[in-house]
Formats: sequence, structure tokens, C-alpha cells
Amino acid sequence: MVELVLEEKDAGDWIYRGEGGLNIVLAYKGSSPNFIGKVLRVRKVKRNASEFEKAPSALSTHECLVWEGVGDLLSASTKDIVNHIYAKHVMSPLLGSQHVDAGVRVQVTKEFLECVHKGVLFQRPSWRVDNARVNTLHDSALLMSDHSVFPHAVHGEEFCISVEIKPKCGFLPISRFIKDVNLAKKRISRFKLHQILKFHQGKMSRISEYDPLDLFSGSKPRVLKSIKNLFLTPQNNFRVFINGSLIFGSSGGDAEDTDIQIAQSFEETLKPIIQSDDGMRTSTFLQLVGEAVFQSGIMNRLVDVQKLDAFDIEGAIHAYYDVMAQPCVVCRELGEANVSSNKSKYDALHSISFKESLKIVRDFLVASTAKDLSLMIGFRERGKGNTVSNYDVVCVDSSNQSFDYKAFFIDLDMNPLEKMPYYYKLDQEIISCYTRMMETMSHPEKSLVETPYQDHLLTAIEDTS
Repeated sequence: MVELVLEEKDAGDWIYRGEGGLNIVLAYKGSSPNFIGKVLRVRKVKRNASEFEKAPSALSTHECLVWEGVGDLLSASTKDIVNHIYAKHVMSPLLGSQHVDAGVRVQVTKEFLECVHKGVLFQRPSWRVDNARVNTLHDSALLMSDHSVFPHAVHGEEFCISVEIKPKCGFLPISRFIKDVNLAKKRISRFKLHQILKFHQGKMSRISEYDPLDLFSGSKPRVLKSIKNLFLTPQNNFRVFINGSLIFGSSGGDAEDTDIQIAQSFEETLKPIIQSDDGMRTSTFLQLVGEAVFQSGIMNRLVDVQKLDAFDIEGAIHAYYDVMAQPCVVCRELGEANVSSNKSKYDALHSISFKESLKIVRDFLVASTAKDLSLMIGFRERGKGNTVSNYDVVCVDSSNQSFDYKAFFIDLDMNPLEKMPYYYKLDQEIISCYTRMMETMSHPEKSLVETPYQDHLLTAIEDTS
């Protein structure tokens, strides 16, 4: 295979798609078959840092112990390479290679990156420009499939509509290491509990009615209910694209709740794609998404990976301190609080072998990736009489249409080992907030989400089947 190299003359074929804290994403608009239907992730560097500064070690000493034996992880020189290997050798076998595109690293010249930097400058948000620029000293970038489009349709007239969903954790923990005062975690999804904390922190004006337990339920009515609730309060969990362009949801941060104006605009935008009467296209589209999620069975694969977290953070944190060869802070806090009811359980955790502690921590970190990834599902209408397809097919009776669809998991980066104390602290904040609310309110998680406009929209997108 010929090694791909992007040079200065190629820069004009790549346009700005978006960016996160570490990378700028470029979409391809040229004619090379090597790049049609692809996106390129190029690394950024903070403006207040020198591009010549050496990057920190890709993995810490203790992370090397956790991930020993996984591909070439231990020899990776940068975090980018670590995440690429992790997606390919850890997450892809677990989630299914047909649903994971780890991408390939391609060579890029400094001149290519300098041209890219200049070309996207005025498309980037000003605050992003002030904070960071393209790192022109990197010699490679990550080439991945653009899952918001179908490759051969990029230059055609047919429409591709895709949805990005952040499913979050889809099961209730049963770990015996969860403290008695925190048993609400075994009844209410982590997402719902976290919503209450975020509401009280002022990070949102309304609690979402979306519950991951519905999306993962395997029940078609509950799956459809979850998709409708994501549409009503998309936050950063639900986005829709047409031919790669964002038409619903936020490109960064939380989207505003769906009001009448947003709903009407979305309904109109669907006109070229969904063949339903006015006022019914949104309902049909949400049914399409729900049917694809249900039919694919993809959530079953995902929840199995999430359930690698068999100990919950309340158990895994003890294994973490053993891996780090540090005194257990959690046990010390329990001792200071004179809490002895569960102490023997945690003493047992500290008595297991070092190899077993490594496995608990490793499984927890893999599960945490699976709990925070995104799912991209792309759709394109099938031509009448077309019976041959390389893709799965989903039918929507209400509009008498059939769609090819594809489903891929994205955002599969490794979570740092050193963040586990943070995960534990956040977990305790979440459950403590819920407990305090229950002491003062009746059914707080329900009373905070009921609004007249949501009732109106729920009626408007009622299941027509």
C-alpha cells in the first residue's frame, strides 16, 4: 500500500468541519478516491505554549502497568498515537469492528499544515482562535471516515441525514461495594442523577426527561420514547446532520431546549428527505432513528462493554489506590467517619492480588470510555425497486420509505488512570445532591422537568404508527 502524504497543494481540498479542545476536524471536498468520505483530525497547540515544547510521556508509569500487552501502547510516543492504538486494539474488538473505524495515520508536511491554519482561520470561533492554532510541527494526522455521509454520495444530489447520540450509561449497577446510603444508584440511572446535580449547579435550566435505560431497554416503544426525549432536550447528547452539515443541536456545549420555533424549523428542513405530510416529518424521522437503534441491536453490544465496570467506582477506587501503591484515601475517610458497616468489604478488595487490582482498574477505564462515547447513525433513502445494498435497511411505514443505514461508535479515547479519584468524587457529589433533594422534595427528578411547551411538542411528535 502506498503511503499517503498530504502536501501544500492538497490543503485547498480540506475545509473546516469543527473542533474540540485538542483537534481541528477537516472535511474533504476534493476528488481523490483516497479521501472522499473522510475527515482529518489535525492537532492543535495552545498559543501560550511553545510548539517546540516536548509532549509529556504518552503513558504514566502506572498506566504502563495497566495496559501492558495491548498492541504497541507502551511504545507510543504521543497521546494521539495512544488513542489510535487504544481504539483499534481495545475498543474495536469489544464493540465490533464493523461499528468502529479507528482511522489511519497519514503523513502531513509543515507546508500543508500552515496552509490549513490560514484556510480555516475565519471559520473557527474567535475564542478558539485566541486559545490555540494548528500545530505545524506535527508530521502526521488521523484520517477517519466521515460517518455523517455515505462516501460515494458526497458529490451527488441524494441526501444523507445522520444523527449523533451520546447514549451514556445504560444499566443500573448491582455492585455490593456501593454504600448503603447510596442505594439510589441501584434504582435510578446515573444520567438522571447527574442531571439533578447539574441543575442545582446552574449548568442547565431544565432536567432532561431522557433516560438511557429506555434507549438500552430492547423495547421498541421505550427506545422511541428515549429518542423523542433527546429531541426535546438535546443538551450535548443529540445532534442531526444533513450531508455533513449540522442542522439540529449544538456544535459545542449544550444545545438549548427545543421550543416551538426550533421544532418548526427542523420540520421544514426535513422536507427533502422525509415524505410525510406537513407536521408529521419530525415524528417520522424520530421513528426512523428509533427503529434503526432497535433493529440493529447495537445497544446490546455497547451495554456489555459498559458492564465491564462490575465493581462500580465505589469498588474500583480501592483497586486504584493499590495499583498506585498509595494508602487508600477512601478507607481513611471511612475510618474518620466511623463508618464500619462496609469496611470489611473494602478490606477484602485490598487483599486481592495486584494482577486482580490491575484488571478491575483496566475494566473500569474501558467501561468509562463506553459510557461516554457517541453513536453516529447515517441514513439515505433507497431507490424504488433497489433490492441490493451493502448496508442494513430500515423501513418506515408511516412514510412508505426504506433507508440504508450505518452505525458507528466515535470518541473512543482512553481515559487517564489518574482521573479515577475525580470520578469517585463526582460520583459522591451526584448521589449526595440527590439524597439532599429527597429530604426536601417529593419526586424531585420529575417535578423539575414538566413544562407546558414540552407537553405541546410531545403531542406534536406523537407516535403515528
